[in-house]
Amino acid sequence: MGFLSKFFPDGNARVIKSLKKDVERMNAFEDVLKALSDDALKEKTAEFRTRLASGEKLETMLNEAFAVCREAARRTLGQRHYDVQLMGGLMLHKGGIAEMRTGEGKTLTATVAVYANALVGKGVHLITVNDYLAKRDAAWMGRVFHFLGLTVGCIQHESGYVFDSNFRAPEQTQEEKEANAEKSGYKVQMDFLRPGSRKDAYAADITYGTNNEFGFDYLRDNMAQTAEAMVQRGLHFAIVDEVDSILIDEARTPLIISAPAEESSDTYYRFAEIAKSLVKDEDYNIDEKLRTSTYTEKGLQKIEAALGVSNLYETGLANIHHAEQALRAQALFTNDKEYVVRNGEVVIVDEFTGRMMEGRRYSDGLHQAIEAKEGVKIQRESKTLATITFQNYFRLYTKLSGMTGTAVTEAEEFAKIYNLDVTQIPTHRDNKRNDLSDKIFRNEQGKWMAVVREVKERHEKGQPVLIGTVSIDKNQLLSKALTAAGIQHKMLNAKNHEQEAEIIAQAGRRGAVTLATNMAGRGVDILLGGNPQDADEAKAVRELGGLLVIGTERHESRRIDNQLRGRAGRQGDPGETQFFVSLDDDLMRIFGSDRIKSMMKSLGIPDDEAIVSSMVTRSLEKAQQRVEGHHFDTRKHVLQYDDVLNKHRLAVYTERRGLVTGERADAHEEVMRMIEAEVERVVHFHTTIDTHAVPKEFAEGEAEGDWNPKEMVETFNTIVTLSEEEKIGLYACIPELSKDKEKLLNDRTRLIEETLSIVRARVVKATEDFGDEEKVRRLERSLLLRSIDGAWMRHLDDMTYLRRTIGLQGYAQRDPLVEYKKESFRLYAALREDIAKEVVYNVIKMLSQAFAAQKFLSSAPDLLKQAAKMFGGQNGASGQSGSMGG
Repeated sequence: MGFLSKFFPDGNARVIKSLKKDVERMNAFEDVLKALSDDALKEKTAEFRTRLASGEKLETMLNEAFAVCREAARRTLGQRHYDVQLMGGLMLHKGGIAEMRTGEGKTLTATVAVYANALVGKGVHLITVNDYLAKRDAAWMGRVFHFLGLTVGCIQHESGYVFDSNFRAPEQTQEEKEANAEKSGYKVQMDFLRPGSRKDAYAADITYGTNNEFGFDYLRDNMAQTAEAMVQRGLHFAIVDEVDSILIDEARTPLIISAPAEESSDTYYRFAEIAKSLVKDEDYNIDEKLRTSTYTEKGLQKIEAALGVSNLYETGLANIHHAEQALRAQALFTNDKEYVVRNGEVVIVDEFTGRMMEGRRYSDGLHQAIEAKEGVKIQRESKTLATITFQNYFRLYTKLSGMTGTAVTEAEEFAKIYNLDVTQIPTHRDNKRNDLSDKIFRNEQGKWMAVVREVKERHEKGQPVLIGTVSIDKNQLLSKALTAAGIQHKMLNAKNHEQEAEIIAQAGRRGAVTLATNMAGRGVDILLGGNPQDADEAKAVRELGGLLVIGTERHESRRIDNQLRGRAGRQGDPGETQFFVSLDDDLMRIFGSDRIKSMMKSLGIPDDEAIVSSMVTRSLEKAQQRVEGHHFDTRKHVLQYDDVLNKHRLAVYTERRGLVTGERADAHEEVMRMIEAEVERVVHFHTTIDTHAVPKEFAEGEAEGDWNPKEMVETFNTIVTLSEEEKIGLYACIPELSKDKEKLLNDRTRLIEETLSIVRARVVKATEDFGDEEKVRRLERSLLLRSIDGAWMRHLDDMTYLRRTIGLQGYAQRDPLVEYKKESFRLYAALREDIAKEVVYNVIKMLSQAFAAQKFLSSAPDLLKQAAKMFGGQNGASGQSGSMGG
């Protein structure tokens, strides 16, 4: 619906009209519910669940459920949902995206959809962009759900919490109190969240957490060896807060769980030094639009001279790869922009949100190349154990929805990738924000001078100002200029993001100047007059025009600019926004019109004097649209390849989960099928002859083709250790060389059956030796799991290598994606074969070894007693035996 409304403007209006009718029905319940006692209102949850259990559909009780949740919020939080918030909640329930302006109360909006869907009992996940918001919202909104008899959990990095109305946060130490006193005073109540396990948090009706934590837990669950080690209980319904940030901005970097592989060599440092000596436009070229770098002929000659080789491309793929990644690290990745160096580690900075992406690393050796460039310790190379993109993780949910202040510009991507429609929800109060036209300057220095002048003027009046920058280095540069001008200000970027909430919450205070990167405290309200709000101060700030938001550069995405604008004009408050743009800005420099540049220069305008031109603004927006289209194509391209791997992932994970949870009761039958298939394969492979003509060697008893009875029997001997009698029996069953095809086939069948009868008998004996069939079945499941895990890791490596190299197919006029699908099908077949072979050639050995170990352990006390008699008497034996048992 939202996607269509982009082309048919009245489409959104029709949706809103329909939502309003539902809200009217909800409002009809209000007076009746207000008259209920607290206990009677709480009983509504049990009533709804009883009706669901009896077969009634959730849709028939939806309006009443929303009304109940609203009444509970009014009683517990003192906040009654506005009608527009109920409309937003309806869109979330329907599995769409609710675009609601900043300050419209998305956190409260979500509660009605969360409550209604939690009644089903399959769990609801509320996903936020950071741990702070997850914990804050669980403690805050958890009071509503607890009042209604639902359980609430919260997952954090390596920890979990469960909502408990009786729990109180520990008292702060004196040092903590003094440290907090130095902050802005903004403190969120963290009572009610009792520490618990992640499994407890997921077992709750409602679970809050971040996208990273949910995604990593999914991967870890699919690596677990026991059902007890798994924490998630299914992916039923998810509401994604700041959905554009999570499903689009962060979607380009997959989640990867890896383990250290071999130690990294000094090769990275060597190539980093060579790359630093190269000169741009002489030794290498950069395409800034495509963000690619390539060596020139002269650059290659410099590398070859430094390495002491005549031709880099004859030294092997490893050196070529190192050279390419060293150049990328040097030419395309900048400290305090794409990454920061913190505590001796290179940490990625999300280019859209400005937040540090803890635990995430660039792949294919690029991260190591950047570490070498910065001279920090190179982390060990890693081996991928499990990986998934956010696109494919979130598409696993039965129902998915999201909310944000900025989604309509990406409506096409949401519709095509996630099947999510965007609906623009009206504001509760009319928007009074004044979005001023862009100011354009000849160069960056003039722009900074104008920004400082504007901020100083507004600051002296007492009007609060929020300034947005596109990177950390620009953030720090402007901070120095403000300090030099004597303007006191707070600075917020990825280097101090821990104080994000405290800093941004006070951006609306009288005279406040806040300098922030793109993160701009999403999820935290900027209240005029501070937070908590001072009524008198808020009134004074409104009279001054409200919050002024200054953008110091147009971002590649219009959505990011809109997010920054959205910080002003909350809930009908006054506010202003304006962007300051220069011809030196990346967007203007790379994508701007040459006509605009020449016009600006020919007018002879001073550096710090601006022009306001609708033509320039339109040109910038067109450039942004082109870049957005390019990024969408890139994400779609990545997803097309990952979709292929995702089919393999789902098949393997489904099989694996069945083994871990015990849902698959046919593990033994699967092992026996694998053995039968391998025996048949071996027989057919080693008894293949040309039945159409008798070779000259036939009369002399020599073989033709793959006829090799001895090797066949030895192969069977590796599956199950054969006695001499069994070997003789198998040799007697081996088909004779014959032109009679029917006789050959009959003999083959007899040989297969004879071999399988030996294997089956050995499995039966191993089971009888154990005396515990269930233990044998557990061992078989364990072997299947081990084989799947090992083969899957190798498969991930193979698929990664295939993805890197498949682009070369384009030179042969073949579609790389088509060739990738063909080759991945072959690799998946090889994966299944690898799993089967490992199981077949190890199952009998494993059972035999396990039985021998069991036999040894059962006799260990007697052996220890004998040893004790030899070395010191019976008393010592008793003590040793106890030690062994421990």
